[in-house]
Amino acid sequence: MSSVEADFDRLALLDEEGWTANNHYHDLLLSHVPRNCEHALEIGCGTGAFARELARRCQRVLGLDLSAEMIRVARSRSGEFKNLEFQLADAMRYDFPQSQFDFICSIATLHHVDQRQLLVKMRDTLKPGGVLVVLDLVASESLMDRVLDVIGFGVSPMLRLIHNGRLQPPPEVRKAWEQHGKHDSYSTVTQMRALAHEFLPGATVTRQLFWRYLLVYLKPALKPA
Repeated sequence: MSSVEADFDRLALLDEEGWTANNHYHDLLLSHVPRNCEHALEIGCGTGAFARELARRCQRVLGLDLSAEMIRVARSRSGEFKNLEFQLADAMRYDFPQSQFDFICSIATLHHVDQRQLLVKMRDTLKPGGVLVVLDLVASESLMDRVLDVIGFGVSPMLRLIHNGRLQPPPEVRKAWEQHGKHDSYSTVTQMRALAHEFLPGATVTRQLFWRYLLVYLKPALKPA
């Protein structure tokens, strides 16, 4: 994890809050936030863009990240939100309380860790009736996946141009992400569905554009005594 931490310390200093393939899905993720959400958690919060969106909808929000620079930038951009807390933490070692959160989200983080172990941690710290969503990068395995890859390669530069005024990220950002990508490995949708079936019965896993999948899990509510 030390190499991942160093990568994200570097990327935090380059973050310009423009359009990315991750924040493209923020509205989709927010659509799964339960009504009257009291306590939300984001694992791998980065510079806090999605956590700030959660803070507008939830009573309390906790963002965790392994990178000290990511947490520093997140705090510097979030002073107006009194219901938002950021903690420097390794999610694999973090002592999550049982049945604590109404909504849990992880964006482009799960592939960096032991996915089985973290999914169990997230499931157990989710309240009965709570919602867990995971947006992460995916390895293509089918013809349709590859068609979506081609579409993504065509659409993403156009969206970046519209929102950021450029077809590509700046050279230093591309270089940093290329360096980071050397440490990455991704699961297929089939593999994630198998994990979900094992640990999150009833969860859905769907392929999205821009080389990502979306996992959504609703934890069963407690039955009346």
